[in-house]
Amino acid sequence: MDIIEEIELKGHIIDSLILPRVLDTIMDLKGEFEILQLDVGKTKVDESYCKIRVTGSPELFDELERLGAMLPKKEVKTAAAPKDKVLPDNFYGTTHHPTHVFLDGGWRPVRELEMDCVIVIEGDKAVCKRQGLVKKGDLVVVGLDGIKVEAPQRSRAPQDIFGFMSSEVSPEKPIISYIKGLAREMKAIRDNGGFIIFVVGTAMAHTGADEALAELIRMGYIQAVFTGNGFAVMDIEKRLYGTTLGMDKDTGKVLKRGYKSHLAAINEVWKAGNIRKMVEKGVIKGGVLYECVRNNTPYVIGGSLRDDGPLPDTITDVMEAQDEMRRYVQKADLCVICASMLHGIATGNMLPSKVKTVAIDINPYVVTRLQDRGTTHALGMVTDPAVLLPQLLTELKRLRKA
Repeated sequence: MDIIEEIELKGHIIDSLILPRVLDTIMDLKGEFEILQLDVGKTKVDESYCKIRVTGSPELFDELERLGAMLPKKEVKTAAAPKDKVLPDNFYGTTHHPTHVFLDGGWRPVRELEMDCVIVIEGDKAVCKRQGLVKKGDLVVVGLDGIKVEAPQRSRAPQDIFGFMSSEVSPEKPIISYIKGLAREMKAIRDNGGFIIFVVGTAMAHTGADEALAELIRMGYIQAVFTGNGFAVMDIEKRLYGTTLGMDKDTGKVLKRGYKSHLAAINEVWKAGNIRKMVEKGVIKGGVLYECVRNNTPYVIGGSLRDDGPLPDTITDVMEAQDEMRRYVQKADLCVICASMLHGIATGNMLPSKVKTVAIDINPYVVTRLQDRGTTHALGMVTDPAVLLPQLLTELKRLRKA
C-alpha cells in the first residue's frame, strides 16, 4: 500500500546533488512527487530548503531517508530482540552518516555510528551495535519513524582536498598538490590534539615505505595503526634478518631458504612473549611496531586464514579484531589507508562518514571500492605508497619548520 508523506531537504542540496538524487530515486521506484516549496540559497554559504509531497512504497521512503530526507517528526519505534543475535522484523539498518532518533520529544544523536548495524535504545540514549552484540530483550529501532540522517554535502572550502564528490579516481591527478594538502590537514589535526589512524598492508614493508611510517609515528602524527599478521611479521623479520618473506631489503633478491626467516621471526616473538616484551628486552631496536611500543601508539593486528604463526599479538577471532578496532575508529579525525585492501575496506566500513579518509594504492580498484561504499570525504590517490610517504614526511617536516 502506498504511503503519502511530506519530506524536507535542508542544506547545500543542489550543488551536492542531493535534490536531483532524491527526485531520481522517487521516479526510479515508481513514486510520485509534488514540490511544495523550494528556497534556493543565493550565496555559497546560504543553505537551500525543499519540501516535497511524496507518494510511494515503504521501500521508497527507506531510500529517501538514507539520502538525507527528513520525514515528519514521529516518536521512534522499537521492538525487543527475541533472542541473542536475533533482530526483530523490520529492524532499521544504519548508514554511516550522522543519525538522530526522535525520543521522548527530542532528537538524540546515535552514538558509535557505523554502517550496516542497528540502533538500540538504552534509557535516553541511542547506541549503534553490530548484530552479534544484540542481546535478548534489547530495544531495537524498527521502521523509519523518528529517524533523521544528515546526508553528506559538498565542502564549501575551495581548496579542501576532501571535497565531497570532487572527482573520480584516476592516476592522472595532481598528487604533489594532494600530498601538500594532506600534510596541512595532518598538521592541523595534530596541533589540535586530534586522532589519526593509519591502515597498512604488507607492501609497506616490501617496498621500504615502513621507514617513513615509523618516523611519522615517532613525530606524533599517528595515533593508532591497523594491520594484519603479514605486515607485523615482516616488520619484525626486517629488523632481525634484513628480509621480508626472505627477500633481501637492499637487493630485492629472494635468498635461498629465505622464507625460513619469516617463520624464525615469529618464533623469536613467541620466545620473548609478545611484541612489547621483545622491544623491552632489546631484541629489536627499530621498525613500525617498535615505534608503536616506544611511543605508546596502539596497534591492532587482525588475523586471517592465510596467516603463518600467527604472532601472539594477532587477534585471530575476526569479530574480536573488529571490536578492538572500533575502540579507536570512533575517536578518528582522519584515516589513511596505505596498500591494504582487506583491512582498508574493513576499516572504511566502520568509519563514520564525518571522518576524513585517504586511500593510497597503486591499484585503482582498492581506492574506488571505498568510495563506492559511500565514504563522504574519501580522497583517492592512485600511486605507490613507497613513493608518496617519504614525500609526505618531507612536507610535514617543512611545515613544522615553517
